[in-house]
Amino acid sequence: MEYLSQKGVPYTEKNVARDPEAVQELVSMGLRSLPVIVIGEERLSGYNPAAIDAALAS
Repeated sequence: MEYLSQKGVPYTEKNVARDPEAVQELVSMGLRSLPVIVIGEERLSGYNPAAIDAALAS
């Protein structure tokens, strides 16, 4: 994700179109929309820079 890269935040990208385990992980979280960003215990659905920054700060 370009936003995290620009901030120098390391991340792991999972592609649900190519990785069945990633699909199962998404479903187990109870989420069905993309993107999903997990920061610690926080799960963010959708692209929201303010929410990402707040989660990174906590």
